Amino acid sequence: MSDLPVNLKYATSHEWVLVEEDNLVRVGITDFAQQQLGDLVFLELPELGRIVDAQEQCAVVESVKTASDLFSPVSGKIVATNQALTDEPELVNDDPYGTWIFCVKADDLSGIAQLMDADAYQALIE
Repeated sequence: MSDLPVNLKYATSHEWVLVEEDNLVRVGITDFAQQQLGDLVFLELPELGRIVDAQEQCAVVESVKTASDLFSPVSGKIVATNQALTDEPELVNDDPYGTWIFCVKADDLSGIAQLMDADAYQALIE
């Protein structure tokens, strides 16, 4: 397993989270998740403008093996989706920490405190 980026937070459901300026939360899936899924063949991205609650299912990744739900780490509004993944879902396999899936404009960031740091996530997946 490669070293986990320490600037990210991690959910038990295997999403990574990057908190940016103005309560913007960028979300992708971890290297562990993409390895478990195998080659991704399709992503169902959330609808722009959709209001989501923390821990709400809002996207789906499908691989040659299975489909898996993705969850929003915070409550807020979906403000961006990575449209490149519509045609090239394998970008997530190629660079899981450099390929974001969706962004949420968070109502507040209190939910981020519930997420794991890199060390805690590493312990979870070992």
